[in-house]
Amino acid sequence: MTAGIVAAVAEAHRRDWAQVLATTARVTRDLELAEECTQDAYAQALVVWARDGVPARPGAWLTRVARNRALDEVRREAAFRRRLPLLVTSPDSPGDDRLRLIFTCCHPALSRESQVALTARLVCGLSTYEVARAFLLSEPTMAARLTRAKKKIATARIPYRTPDPDEMEERLDPVLEVVHLLFTTGHTAPTGPALIRSDLTAGAIQLARTLHLLMPRSAAVTALLALLLVTDARSAARVTPAGALVLLPDQDRSRWDRALIAEGTALLTDALRRRPPTRFAVEAAIAAVHAEAPSWEQTDWTEIVGLYGVLLRLTGDSPVVALNRAVAIGFRDGPQAGLDALLPLAAEPALATYAYLSASRADFLRRLGRRTEAAAAYDEALTLTGNEVEHAFLTARRNSL
Repeated sequence: MTAGIVAAVAEAHRRDWAQVLATTARVTRDLELAEECTQDAYAQALVVWARDGVPARPGAWLTRVARNRALDEVRREAAFRRRLPLLVTSPDSPGDDRLRLIFTCCHPALSRESQVALTARLVCGLSTYEVARAFLLSEPTMAARLTRAKKKIATARIPYRTPDPDEMEERLDPVLEVVHLLFTTGHTAPTGPALIRSDLTAGAIQLARTLHLLMPRSAAVTALLALLLVTDARSAARVTPAGALVLLPDQDRSRWDRALIAEGTALLTDALRRRPPTRFAVEAAIAAVHAEAPSWEQTDWTEIVGLYGVLLRLTGDSPVVALNRAVAIGFRDGPQAGLDALLPLAAEPALATYAYLSASRADFLRRLGRRTEAAAAYDEALTLTGNEVEHAFLTARRNSL
């Protein structure tokens, strides 16, 4: 088996996993079985593509193989007659399939932690290791959590469908969380050779637009869509043509998508008219302050620090929000103030393996000329960074001291 075939299957997994799984789940109505059939399709691809060549449309090939395997499994089930009516469905868009999968993963019978973890695994296509890393848990612990969640879906006969409008509002919060998770996973990929996974960011935006069409009066949905659009508008400027990381101060703002910024800020204005503001509305407001600043030097850091203070209250003093606020203080008041604001966060268990805490300390120390301490902080950040683009950037900064 050639390295090229392995790479082609890996790329198809990265790009098509969630859609193949969602389509297969429409047949099985059983997430565990759908995942098994999807995994089997990728295993078959390694053999068949090595023999016959990579198909012109790998995603369609994988979907067909996984769906055929699912149909075979369903036919073998003793409950086939009960499941047969569920196989007759009207044509849906890929976005509808993924939205249905998210609502299934976010059923209220599951705990919030299980909802987000299961969605990260099945919808975002993250490995169990990557999900465990995001939750700061061991891989065996996360594997057990995912298994319990899938068994609960099966034993509770949780339906694979988008809820009716009267049910949707009570099911909305975890769904918004996982759509946001899908976007942030793509915005800065936790592992791999690329900084951005545009398949995930585009998929999240599509889902947010679908939710907005279904629930146009929901301030939370409107705010989330605003946040995703304004944030995604900067994507083209975040990497060089060669794929290297470009930090916000150094980005070419002429490459920002002004149409997306305008659409996002209009949605934000609409969301902010409805009180009280949601967490996503405040995050979108922070993104909008950055988007509307003519230059890095003209960024209104006082407003950003204030918005992070509001966000801290809305998120129950989230350590990650506290970290972002500390970094904003450092940009407003200088690197020593930033270091002082970071100091209390060093004892936060949730940030013990969070690379951005070490990287932020390293940057402030570098700007203060404390090179030995900065080097140690960069070394620590490098051990915690899984994305190759970020790793290369931190390595260059470390070597420049």
